[in-house]
Amino acid sequence: MPTRMIVCGAAGRMGRMLVTLIAQNPAAVLAGAIEVPGHGSLGADAGTLAGVAPQHVAIADRLAAAAGPDTVILDFTNAEAALANLRTAVDCGSAMVIGSTGFSAAQQSEIDALAPRIRSVVAANMSVGITVLHRLIQAAATTLGPDFDAEIVEMHHRLKVDAPSGTALALARTLAAASGLTFPDDIVSARAGVIGKRTDREIGVMALRGGDVVGDHTVIFAGSGERIELTHRAHSRECLARGAVRAALWIAGQPVGRYGMADVLGL
Repeated sequence: MPTRMIVCGAAGRMGRMLVTLIAQNPAAVLAGAIEVPGHGSLGADAGTLAGVAPQHVAIADRLAAAAGPDTVILDFTNAEAALANLRTAVDCGSAMVIGSTGFSAAQQSEIDALAPRIRSVVAANMSVGITVLHRLIQAAATTLGPDFDAEIVEMHHRLKVDAPSGTALALARTLAAASGLTFPDDIVSARAGVIGKRTDREIGVMALRGGDVVGDHTVIFAGSGERIELTHRAHSRECLARGAVRAALWIAGQPVGRYGMADVLGL
């Protein structure tokens, strides 16, 4: 039987792409499409809005009415909405894939408490490439050791509201763990003025914003006389959407628990 999927934020750019990929995948079927109350697309066919064949699923504003133990919710909305949707998923027994970012410390704590109560995949970046990048920088940091300074530079479109990106912070967390440093205490996200020399216990995470950049992340290992740069560039949001659908198909068959994209890929 195809995996029944519900897309939150179905009228947005990522939501429409998710609807498109679900419609094209014989292993999946669209079971719900959710938007905020009062949205202008309420009542429209989610497939028609996404530019594919009608899916006979009208965009609605009540997630609880569509959710159930046999559904997987895909969420790329915002921090507040994603947390509210996670609460609904727990109440309804649904599985959930969360790709939203920008959570406050309090919101992250609630996610940490709720996500393990259902079948869930939580990742700041759902792309397969970023998941592999985590493994590459883990190996590099472990092998290169403290003689190389690790820094992260990320760039996103001018409309992104959180900085540094959730992906950059996740990469920093991986680097810190592999380097014997502490996250977030050893993370430096701003430098200005006369700050003194770089210490051995810091990872710089710098954010650039402009244009329509989907997402660039570069991890730099700078040593004496040499430098290694590992870069991932997202050319479109499709890589995120494809990863999320892959995660949704995978999580549908897993026991209750919180997972990451490394689990989805079997890394």
